[in-house]
Parts: sequence; structure tokens; C-alpha cells
Amino acid sequence: MRYELIPAPAYLQAYIRYFWTLEGNDPQALAKAFGSLVDGCPGLIFQHPDAGTFVRENKELPEIFLYGQTTRNVEIASLGPLKATGVIFHPNGLKSVFGMNAGELTNDCVDLGLLPGKKTLPEQLATAGSATNRIEVLSAYLHNKITQNKVTGDSIVEYAVSQIMGSNGSTSLKDLQDKLQLTERTFERRFKEYVGISPKLFSRICQYQASLHQLKSNDYNKLSDIAFENDYADQSHFIRSFKEFTGCSPYQFQKLLDETGEEILLIK
Repeated sequence: MRYELIPAPAYLQAYIRYFWTLEGNDPQALAKAFGSLVDGCPGLIFQHPDAGTFVRENKELPEIFLYGQTTRNVEIASLGPLKATGVIFHPNGLKSVFGMNAGELTNDCVDLGLLPGKKTLPEQLATAGSATNRIEVLSAYLHNKITQNKVTGDSIVEYAVSQIMGSNGSTSLKDLQDKLQLTERTFERRFKEYVGISPKLFSRICQYQASLHQLKSNDYNKLSDIAFENDYADQSHFIRSFKEFTGCSPYQFQKLLDETGEEILLIK
């Protein structure tokens, strides 16, 4: 299995965290390696028509699709070998790039090939020839969308996202709300429009991601260390949250890492 992260070009870095490519021939290995999509970010995936395809909860996914925030563990598998190229946006990417209310795609996806003006994109990607060329096609497409939509960013939401991510979800939302001089209802409404989920849930996902990184890095002596260092109330709260977002316990996750001998992909 080959997996690669590719930095976004400078003119897209305000909108995109990175591009990625994935190729493999073992469907079972791919199912294990793809991992959880609960990372606080929406994304886009193109699956090359000459290879296999993703299946999510027994439903075959479109050739090219845009997905929103994922807030629960979902089963990802593949039918046959897979060659895919993807985009991971910043948390507010659906609004800032596509101009859509991010909440409309939370735990859902949309087939880009069926939307007006998108019909040529799958063909361009299928004939691009290489991963580098596919990323160039996607970059041009996304830049065009940004230019067309001319979405005015919400500096308050952007600030809130940066504070929550920077603190790994531990910043006080009440203090943040007071600093931004917003009512709780207004803060949550604007955050959901741009990010797709509530500030509280986004904070929990950032906290989970920090604990996941620590677990993957093997930077702990016992699980209670991870719980304590990531501001969980106790070890049982950490384990319950981890299982909610990953679909397995921290012990099972570590065993999977040991068995595959590689990192779980697409979990930041």
C-alpha cells in the first residue's frame, strides 16, 4: 500500500490542509488502514474508475464526492484494489470554498459528478495520468470555485477554530464566547454554518485527535497518562470517547497498529 501527503500550493493553503494519494491491492489491508474520518475536517475524494471503490456502511460511494464533518465512527471498506486522490480542507472549507452551509453535509456526502458544472471534472481526473496531474486538476478546480463564490470569511469563527485547535480542545468555550462578545446561541449558529458542528463537539474531536496522536506516537507509560494530559475527567471518559470516534478501544487500536506495522491513514 502506498500513501502520500502532498502540501497544497501556496494560493490554496488558507483553504486546504493537504492533498493525499492512496494506492493498494489488498482490500482487507485498505479497510484496516483507512481508519477514522473523525478529524474535524471536511474533504473530497476521487476514486479512479479503473480500480476498486470505497464502501461506507455497505453503500458504494460515488466516483468523486465531497463529504462534511464526520462525528461518529463509520465502517470504510473497499471493493477490489484502490487508487484514490483526496483533499482535506480546513474545518471551515465547505463554506469558504463551496459557499455552502457546512451543516448540510455533516455525516453525509454529495456526488460532485451530479452537480451542475461538475460533469467534466471526473473525466479530467481519470485521464490526468499521474497523481501529480490529478492534484493539478483538483487545484485548478478548487481555485476556480473560490474565485467564483467569493465567500466572505467569518473572522470570528476562524479565530474560534484556531483557539480550539491550538489548545487541543481544552480552551474554555464560555471564555471564548465572552471574548468574542457573542451570545451562546449566536456563537453556535455561526460556528455550525461554517464548520458544520457545534463548538463543543469540535472541541471534543480536537481533544480526541490529540489523544490519538499521543497513542500513535507511543508517548505514554499508561493510558491514564493520555487521559490526564489531554484533560479528560478520567481514564474511563477517555476510553469511552476514543471508542465513540474510532470504533475500538485504545487497547484494540494499539493492537491493530502492532499487527499492520504502519500508521492508520487519514487520521490526523
